[in-house]
Amino acid sequence: MLASLLQNTSSIDQSVKASHILVVLPKLEKLPKKFDIPGEESLNKLLIRREMKLTDLITTPVNANLPDGELCAWVMIDTNRSVFEQQTALRKAVKLLLEEGPVELHIAVYGSTQQRKNLSELAIYVSWVNGAVLPVRKNKPVRKSLARIFLYGYKDGGNFTLQRACAEGNLLARGLTALPANELTPTTYRQQIKKLAENEGWKYQEYDLHKLREIGAGAFVAVAQGSDTEDAAIVHLQYQCKQNSHKKTIAIAGKGICFDTGGHNLKPARYMQGMHEDMNGSAVALGILLAATRAEIPVKIDCWLAIAQNHISPRAYKQNDIITALSGLSIEIVHTDAEGRMVLADTLTLANKLKPDLIIDFATLTGSMKTALGSRYSGIFSNRDELLQKAISAGNESGERVCGFPMDSDYEESLESSVADIKQCELNGEFDHILAACFLRRFVNDTPWLHMDLSASSHKDGLGAVDSEITGFGIGWALEFLKEI
Repeated sequence: MLASLLQNTSSIDQSVKASHILVVLPKLEKLPKKFDIPGEESLNKLLIRREMKLTDLITTPVNANLPDGELCAWVMIDTNRSVFEQQTALRKAVKLLLEEGPVELHIAVYGSTQQRKNLSELAIYVSWVNGAVLPVRKNKPVRKSLARIFLYGYKDGGNFTLQRACAEGNLLARGLTALPANELTPTTYRQQIKKLAENEGWKYQEYDLHKLREIGAGAFVAVAQGSDTEDAAIVHLQYQCKQNSHKKTIAIAGKGICFDTGGHNLKPARYMQGMHEDMNGSAVALGILLAATRAEIPVKIDCWLAIAQNHISPRAYKQNDIITALSGLSIEIVHTDAEGRMVLADTLTLANKLKPDLIIDFATLTGSMKTALGSRYSGIFSNRDELLQKAISAGNESGERVCGFPMDSDYEESLESSVADIKQCELNGEFDHILAACFLRRFVNDTPWLHMDLSASSHKDGLGAVDSEITGFGIGWALEFLKEI
């Protein structure tokens, strides 16, 4: 639930009773008298004590208690810096206030009309996306969710629709990803999705294991058959904006492995920790669908969620098994912990059958992508050079940065099998992120396609606009990308 927003075009004044104040300034060498910002004297003393210049607020927001007991934070935004850097500065400033768990936050923006518009959009989004508390099971939660935001100095006629939609989508993805695996099983996940679909007016369809066996989706079934409870399914959701005049259809697919043991190639404890988050790709896809719906992005979206678990059991698939996918391709199993590409293979085949204009899939797919990039960027692949460039541009504009990777045809030599049409992967896995993309490409045929390997789904101490370790990376990127197609 996002904090309610009250806007006021006039500046904040001393008559306002505010316990937590955020002052957002444009880049300035010194403060003009006309600004009359809250706590200016306290700020000046603080800067002198710390031997800081005013422009140091661009990288290092500061806070102090004002004479009447208010906690005030000051930050300066240089719009010539990258969106990511601007978001990071705002996140650090907001964190200084939210650490006390306030119910209300008062935001004062300054500068020209355009500057106040830009600063307001940034500050409101960062406050919304961090104001809500993610699911925890403590008897005494660390802090309460923010209930109200007061904005001074600017009023948005559209009530920050795009920022609100993006924050709602991000919080949905992060909230689902944070749930422990004993609470978010394929059964309960499907129930939540169905309820959300009813609330949002999405068409809901699911292919359960019985149906998937019937149609020959052997790649998905191979992974799901290791679970005692046969509750895995591919869920299909449809949304079409009422204002859609272009009739462009985008298929979004997400990997939804609610827990990943690695199967017979069992993960060691160090790498199994956090594997309840292996459904993040599906949560991101769902968050994008919600954000696009709320923002009324003029596209038709088919959302495909591959929901299962990768368990070890007598029925679980094994190395050297040969599986026939829904597309008809036979797959030689090399490693049971490469299950994500298996469930996505049949999901992409189903998505492709509806002949979309573009397919985008999201997955926490490979450890090698995190080795390649760390967790500050996510990796992106495409079978179209122009799409790859648009994806990178959307990353820069949204603050959710992506790095393009190659998948030239000669990489596929590593997936050649002597007993099947294709190998699932290689055992050594040094460039497994590239091989995984090459593998998935076989299931989209020549449909324009983007694949995002979500190495930035989790980053210690937050990333860009988001302060939690779970980042919800992908929703902001997708809204920016969808605006431009």
